[in-house]
Amino acid sequence: MTIDELTRHAGEWLSGRGPQSDIVVSSRIRLARNISGFPFLSRATESQRKEILRLICSTIDNTAIGPKSSFFDIEETPDLDREILVERHLISRQHAGAQGSRGVAVSDEETVAVMINEEDHLRIQSLRSGLQLQAAWEELRLLDDALERQVDYAYHSRFGYLTACPTNVGTGIRVSAMLHLPAIKLSEQLQKVFRAAKDMQVAVRGLFGEGTDAQGDFYQISNQTTLGKSEEEIIREFETVVIPGIVEYEKRARDLLVNERTSLLDDKVWRAVGLLENARAVSTEETLNLLSHLRMGINLGRLSNIDIRTVNELFLQMQPAHLQKMSGEELTSEQRGVIRADCIRKKFSNNN
Repeated sequence: MTIDELTRHAGEWLSGRGPQSDIVVSSRIRLARNISGFPFLSRATESQRKEILRLICSTIDNTAIGPKSSFFDIEETPDLDREILVERHLISRQHAGAQGSRGVAVSDEETVAVMINEEDHLRIQSLRSGLQLQAAWEELRLLDDALERQVDYAYHSRFGYLTACPTNVGTGIRVSAMLHLPAIKLSEQLQKVFRAAKDMQVAVRGLFGEGTDAQGDFYQISNQTTLGKSEEEIIREFETVVIPGIVEYEKRARDLLVNERTSLLDDKVWRAVGLLENARAVSTEETLNLLSHLRMGINLGRLSNIDIRTVNELFLQMQPAHLQKMSGEELTSEQRGVIRADCIRKKFSNNN
């Protein structure tokens, strides 16, 4: 599979299926691992990075994901294609912008991605639509076990898996969910929710993770503790306490909008419809905000002629790199705004 082929469809995580997918857009579990006998990447030579890349690639080929995956050499990948992978949440911005030998293996449905030579030698992730942390963990655990049977991980009997960042030491696990929280924002309760998240020792980040801003009312919620608890305990707490707690906040805020602030809700929804159907130029930020209100309107039954998957896919396809890839050329910000508006109008026209 090439980058061009990748951009012709959205990954499984944007399918709009899965439990509580009206609020929980996707679930992700990521494991940080390092290979015993090699230094952390901050101390590794280029020849060592190449050897790590070669070793892990050959190991992946011998697992179940191997025949069903595509490999992208990030060092040799053009900047635009790297940004495509970032926008699809298959690699991090740090991985895209780093130097030296590095790559990523991606399964056909994009449910699994293995970053090689990012911050650690290995960053293995499973990404699913809706609240499916247990399914993501089962898929990831099997792959992690298969890899560990073939290579020796850096492991300490007391501290667990050794990682480049001390906050990942122990299980090396990061559990996260991408939540769509437009009603909480409209109800001006975001700070209340963020304080509650802090009390539960979870991090709240933007659309593209650490160091990024929230766009389109999307927030990534992830655990901060990896040491002292098993993977199963962390996942169970996240799936039964943390995420349901924040989801309940959003549901109450949505009920309040439907029952007591109907005019505000409908104005936001129909204003978004009007602008998206008629705008001649629109920025990425404005598009995400408008699509956010559109998505809320669909999930609250205010709109019935627009498919939720179409809206989810637009969140991805209208990102700068995807837009340029589909256009077949590099575009200025102004050109992207015009083409983006044209694409959205055509998409809506085809759905009506």
